[in-house]
Amino acid sequence: MSVNLTAEHRTVIRTAAYGAIHLLSFAGLAGSAHRVATEGSLSYASATGAVGHVLASKQHDFKLKGKSAAAVADQVLPALAEAVRVLRAQDEAEAENFRRVVGLAVETANRAHRGGPSPTMAEMSRKITEALAV
Repeated sequence: MSVNLTAEHRTVIRTAAYGAIHLLSFAGLAGSAHRVATEGSLSYASATGAVGHVLASKQHDFKLKGKSAAAVADQVLPALAEAVRVLRAQDEAEAENFRRVVGLAVETANRAHRGGPSPTMAEMSRKITEALAV
């Protein structure tokens, strides 16, 4: 099945994907927030399918507002669920692809810390995973 995404849909997908990594960088402040963000975002380079094309476009058509994890989470967690719903409405396999792509980015970001993710990062990862499970 072909996936036909509107500009708004593509913005939601980018907000969700890059926002998830941004949330983890808040949780990774005890270590290196920059390294968490870099490692997580770089994993999107291996994304394939419609999701891979959306993430590879490098358009910055979204703005994460807020200087706290709570403010950013208020935007990102619903965007994750919305992205899954939008993709599922067109192609269940592409929705699963999105879940896997973001899951890989979360796992990669968590490995940016020596000795594994901190409890704070583990909890933020759980929230991201929960939002993807709609």
